[in-house]
Amino acid sequence: MDECGKPSLSYELNELLRSANRTFDCPKGSYLFREGQEAGEVYIILSGKVQILKMNPQGQELLLRLCKENDIVGELTLFTVDPKYIFSARIVEDARIAALHIGNLEQAIFKNSKLALEFLNWMNDHMRKTMTKFKDLVLYGKKGALYSTLIRLSNSYGVENKEGIAIEVPLTTQDLANFCGTAREIVSRMLSDLKQKKIISVCSKRIIIHDIGYLKKENNCDNCPIEYCNVE
Repeated sequence: MDECGKPSLSYELNELLRSANRTFDCPKGSYLFREGQEAGEVYIILSGKVQILKMNPQGQELLLRLCKENDIVGELTLFTVDPKYIFSARIVEDARIAALHIGNLEQAIFKNSKLALEFLNWMNDHMRKTMTKFKDLVLYGKKGALYSTLIRLSNSYGVENKEGIAIEVPLTTQDLANFCGTAREIVSRMLSDLKQKKIISVCSKRIIIHDIGYLKKENNCDNCPIEYCNVE
C-alpha cells in the first residue's frame, strides 16, 4: 500500500503502464469486452470497478470476480491462436482503463523474466479462484454456490461484531443470484431458510452472518487462504 492507502504497483506493472497503447474512460453499465469477442488488448484498471462474468447454459449470469484499481483483466487471452475473450467484463463503477496490445505485451513478457513470473502468478491466482467457485457449484449445487458466495463476501467485505460478520456492502437477491448463476426466486427461498435457522439476518440489504461455521460445514470448506476465497 502507498502512503495514501492505495494498492501499490509493482515495478513490472509500472513498466507495463508506461507502455500502454492508450487510456480511456468507461461509464458504469458499459462493457469493456464481451465473451466470444476477438481479443486484441489486455487491460489494467486505473480506477473504478469491473465485474468479470460468464453466461451459463440457461442464459443466466455467473459473476466470477470483482476487479478494482491495479487489477488486470483479459489476461487469459495471452499466447493463444486467434484469441477470444472467454468472459465478459462489465463496468459497475465509472472506470479509467489502460489498454495494452496483446502482441506488445507478449513480447514484453518474453524479454522480462520478472514480468513473466508476475503474470504467471496473476493467472494462477485467477484460475484458482475461478476453479474453486466452479467446484462449489458443481459439487454442491445451488445451495453450495450460495453458501460459498456468502463465505467469499464475508472475506472480502465482512466486519466482525457481536452479532457475527456483517457484510458491509448492500446486496440484492438478484446480486446474489448472479454470483450463484441461478434464478432470483431460488436464492430467495434459500435465504429465507437460512434466516429461519438464524444462520443469517438481513437489514437494509446488508447481510449479517451469525454462524459462518454452519456455511463452511455444509460446503465441506477447505479453508482456502483468504486471497483465494473472495469475490475480488
